Amino acid sequence: MSEDKKIKIPTGQLELGETRLKEPDRNYHRGGRSFYFFDFDDNIAFLSTSLVLFHKQTGDELFLSSSEWALHHAYIGKSGPYVEYEIRYDDETGSFRNFRDLDLNEVEKLDGKKQLFVQDVQKALGLPDLQWKGPSWNCFYHAAFNQRPVSVITARGHSAATIQEGVREFIRSGYLPVEPNYLSVYAVSNKKVRAHLGDVEGNASIAELKQRAIRASVEKAIEVYGYSPHHRFGMSDDDPKNIQLVVEEMTRLKSVYPQMSFFMIETHGGDFIKHEISQHGLKSHYMSDNESQLDLFNPTRRKT
Repeated sequence: MSEDKKIKIPTGQLELGETRLKEPDRNYHRGGRSFYFFDFDDNIAFLSTSLVLFHKQTGDELFLSSSEWALHHAYIGKSGPYVEYEIRYDDETGSFRNFRDLDLNEVEKLDGKKQLFVQDVQKALGLPDLQWKGPSWNCFYHAAFNQRPVSVITARGHSAATIQEGVREFIRSGYLPVEPNYLSVYAVSNKKVRAHLGDVEGNASIAELKQRAIRASVEKAIEVYGYSPHHRFGMSDDDPKNIQLVVEEMTRLKSVYPQMSFFMIETHGGDFIKHEISQHGLKSHYMSDNESQLDLFNPTRRKT
């Protein structure tokens, strides 16, 4: 391989090597493609973006990390350590304000001010890579490097352009060699995205919206790449409630497209468990070997 074709990998990317060859999609010769769906926070990367709780009596603010939120959000205001606190939903002043786009004016843009998501990615990349890499980072790199169709399905409320700009920071820092081959980007708390997914009144939960985004992404995959019984879809997420509803949605999709393959990759608590959705239930496999995590579709079975 000539020097100009080598992939330049920063220090710390030991799992990738200096000259990694592209891998052919396993079922490409049969008309099938592998589609990779990713949650972002605590999955692709750990960011410092904080969520804000408000004391019910005083209004005092308490900041939580996304991992703390994933663990406790179902009980906030009801029981547990945050029983005295509440969630507020105003996009500009409420609990999720750091997960929304800023309304930047032209002067701010000319001065180089970035959206909060982009700023948080930049901050993370100033840390040692082992501190910001999420459990599905290797899978995300694998998908981007091999130009597999990728969907980012996140609870955030940014625009798709902001999510993509944040991902470009990985490229600028040398951690990704190329822009992902985006199939779709769904930041499901975004009001326009909610409306696109049929939640005009804003009543659907994040997990329900992720279900709709998965179905929309599967339908778009078939629209863009054509129908094939050899298509395979994998979604990785760290939130237990999301995982449960993703499995439910993929089970419904499996009943509609029984010959296609569907995988749910559970990354909660640092584990890496691959669930294959079959017509007879789940086939689960705990993955402890880091190399085996590079491909969401290293299967418990292979199609013949």
